[in-house]
Amino acid sequence: MKLNAKLPRVNTGETTRDPGQAGHTLRDFQQLIRERYYATDSARGADGTFVLFIEEVGELATAIHANAPQRDPTPEAQANLVEEFADCLAWLATLANITGVDFESAIEKYTDPDRVKGVKS
Repeated sequence: MKLNAKLPRVNTGETTRDPGQAGHTLRDFQQLIRERYYATDSARGADGTFVLFIEEVGELATAIHANAPQRDPTPEAQANLVEEFADCLAWLATLANITGVDFESAIEKYTDPDRVKGVKS
């Protein structure tokens, strides 16, 4: 699945990607993270890596709070929000790698219309 496939357009402040240009797949991203970090992350183990992931989630929570519309976020705060989303995704990919989970297989829960019905409220 392409990261940018069938998703609503998000205002990134950057120029729009040429529709003919290939995007990154979740599998590509997960493999990139594996190549860069697997040795260190697998040695740390899932428990230690999960703690670092949760630390990043906390940083994302802080960035979301700093970017609330009533706070009139600065360009620096907006850039930090993007960075924290990227960090969380990278740490989640690391956890998937060291626990043997394939992102693309996992997201079938949401891409298969017969699997997920309704939403949480």
